[in-house]
Amino acid sequence: FLSSVGELVAHSPDAPELPVRPGHESWAFLPLTASGVTFGVCVLSFDRPRLLTDDERTLLTTITALVAQSLERARLYDAEHTRSRELQRGLLPRDLPSVSACTAAARYLPAGQGMDVGGDWYDIIPLSGGQVALVVGDVMGHGLPEAATMGRLRTAVHTLADLELPPDEIMSHLNDIVGGMDEESYVTCLYALYDPTTRVCSIARAGHPPPALVLPDGSVQFPEPAPDPPLGAAEPPFETVELTVPEGSLLVLYTDGLVESPAREMDQGMRTLAGLLTTAYGAAAGEGGARLDLEHLCDTLTAGLLPADQQAADDAALLVARLHATPEEKMARWPLGDDPKTAGLARQHVREQLAAWGMDHLIPATELIVSELVGNVVRHAKGPIVLRLLYDTELICEVYDGSLTMPRIRRATDTDEGGRGLQLITALSRRWGTRYTANGKCIWTEQDLAGAENPRDDPSEALARMFPVVGDFAGDLDALPFGDQEL
Repeated sequence: FLSSVGELVAHSPDAPELPVRPGHESWAFLPLTASGVTFGVCVLSFDRPRLLTDDERTLLTTITALVAQSLERARLYDAEHTRSRELQRGLLPRDLPSVSACTAAARYLPAGQGMDVGGDWYDIIPLSGGQVALVVGDVMGHGLPEAATMGRLRTAVHTLADLELPPDEIMSHLNDIVGGMDEESYVTCLYALYDPTTRVCSIARAGHPPPALVLPDGSVQFPEPAPDPPLGAAEPPFETVELTVPEGSLLVLYTDGLVESPAREMDQGMRTLAGLLTTAYGAAAGEGGARLDLEHLCDTLTAGLLPADQQAADDAALLVARLHATPEEKMARWPLGDDPKTAGLARQHVREQLAAWGMDHLIPATELIVSELVGNVVRHAKGPIVLRLLYDTELICEVYDGSLTMPRIRRATDTDEGGRGLQLITALSRRWGTRYTANGKCIWTEQDLAGAENPRDDPSEALARMFPVVGDFAGDLDALPFGDQEL
C-alpha cells in the first residue's frame, strides 16, 4: 500500500519505467492468489495521496481474494468445458468412410454459449456385401456424463452392426444397454440399413425424428415407422419400415436440435427442412440433383434452420447421404444344386465370370475359396445353395444356404484331417464373415482387386501352409482333396 508518489519511487528505485500518470497519487497493489498460486495483481489507484486504515486494507484484501477465487473458478470452468468439447469431438467420427453404396456429408453443431456439451452423434458403418448402416442418435441433456454415454452407445452400435444384426434387433440390444445404465438416460436413435444390390433401405427408430427421403424428382418424404419410445423405455420388438429407394436419392438424418427450438415446433421445423431440400434440388444443375454438392447442402440446411444471429438451445447433428445402387453388370448370381458336383460347377462359374470382368489373376484364389465354401455347405449344412459375386472396390464372394449353423475357425493340429478350411479362407481373403438371412445364412469373403500381386493371396503358398502334404499339387485343382469326386 503506497500512499504517495514518493513512497512509490522509494519502494521501486530500480524501476524508473513505472508509469506515474496524472491523477494517480496513491496505490494499492493486491495479489490475485488462488490455491496457493499467484496469477495476477489487482491495482487500485486514488487521485490524491491517501494512507489507508487497517480496516480499509482488510476490506480491500478480502474483496481481492474473492475476485481471485472467481477468476480461478472461471478459468477452471473454461478448461473443463474445453476438455469436454475435445472429448466429444474425439468420440465423433473424424472422417466419414468412403463407401460405394453412398456419398455423404455431415455436420455437428454444438449448442450456443453458456450450454455444456451434448450427446448427439452420427455414423456411417460399412458392412458386408456392399451394405452400409447410417446412424444418428441423441443422448438428452448436456454435460460430460451425456458425452460419455454417447461414446459408449456409439461403440455399442459399431459392435452390433459388425454382427450383421437387422435394425430391429440392434435397437433391442441398445434398449437393454440403456436400460442397464445406472444413470437415468433418455436416448433417441435412428438406424438405417441400405443394401445397394436390392436398393432396399430398412429403417428402425426409437423416439427419434423420421428421416427425410429426397427422391430424384426433388419431392421430399418423411417415412415414419411406428413411433417406438426412446431407448431405455421401449418394449421390443421395434418396428422396421423397408423402402425401395431409387438410384441417386438423398437420405437426410438429423437430431431434434436441428428442427426444434423454443420458438419452433418440430412439425414446423420438418416443413422448413423439406422446403430447403426442395429449393436446393431445384437450384442444382443436372438431372435428379446429381450435381448437388452435399457439403454445400449441409451448409444451406444448417444456415436455414439454425440462423447465425440466434443462440441454439440444443446440439444438432446432420447426416446427408446420396444412395447409389450396384450396377447389374457388376453382379452375378447362380443357384446351385445340393450334391458333390456343385463345387466343380461353382468353380466354372467363377472362371467364366472373372474372365469376363478382366480379373483372371483372381481366378485361382477365388476358385479355392468357392470350393471350400460350397464344399462346407454340402457336407455340413443344407440347401438351397446360391453363389453370388459382386465386383466393387473389392471382389465379394457370397455363398447362401438354408442352415442357421455358423462356421467357426479353429486351430487344427498336424494330425487332424479337418479344421483347415477356414484357415485357408483367412489366408486367401482380406476378411470374411457370416450373416443371417431370412431363410438361412450367408458366408462372404472380400478380396483385394490387386489379387496375386499380394503374397497373401498366392494360392500355392496358402495351400503349402495349410496342407503341407499336398502342397506340391497346389497348381492342379483336380488333385486337391475337395475335387468333384471327393468332397
